[in-house]
Amino acid sequence: MIRIRDVVKQALATGYLSLEAENQLRRLLSTQYDWEDFNAFVILQEAAMSGKVKQESRERCGIN
Repeated sequence: MIRIRDVVKQALATGYLSLEAENQLRRLLSTQYDWEDFNAFVILQEAAMSGKVKQESRERCGIN
């Protein structure tokens, strides 16, 4: 089973978070996850806020 940290690792490596990955994160965040996954998600949020990771959902609606 894929973990939050796996999705985050891919997004950080590519600098891009696809709609599919965002939806996957939503599903995963609605289940139980461990501290390492939580920390990975926080790192992803920081990367997105700083512009290191672009989000497909924000590009589609014109939000940068």
